[in-house]
Amino acid sequence: MPTRPVLVYDGDCGFCTTAVRLSERLVRPRCATVPWQYADLARLGVTRERAAYEVLWVTPTGAVHGGAQAVAKALLSAGGAWTVAGAVLTLPPLRWAAAGLYRLVAANRHRLPGGTAACAAPGAGGASARHTPPDVS
Repeated sequence: MPTRPVLVYDGDCGFCTTAVRLSERLVRPRCATVPWQYADLARLGVTRERAAYEVLWVTPTGAVHGGAQAVAKALLSAGGAWTVAGAVLTLPPLRWAAAGLYRLVAANRHRLPGGTAACAAPGAGGASARHTPPDVS
């Protein structure tokens, strides 16, 4: 297991990569970042299917948070005002709204700034691969 949290994202997606790089500069979450395509997913305790489906926050103890909750965990780790934003995203009903917004963005990321055709390609973790959530049990 890693010694600090790891944010796992889709490195084939221009929108995702841009969002992570911008977050590293502005939010400064206390974590390592790695594209799922280059991550040791087995060591992190996640499947390729789940990593392709959503951004993941993996803690040093092996807890895995996905989608909007991974974003919330990244914000919480950054400290300062970002902690408040992250905390708000963990509370119902905003948690549910954040999950819905995350799914909407994930399904349309190929249409967003920085998005490319690879973001929507089947098998590349794109929008078409995101319609059915993986079994996370």
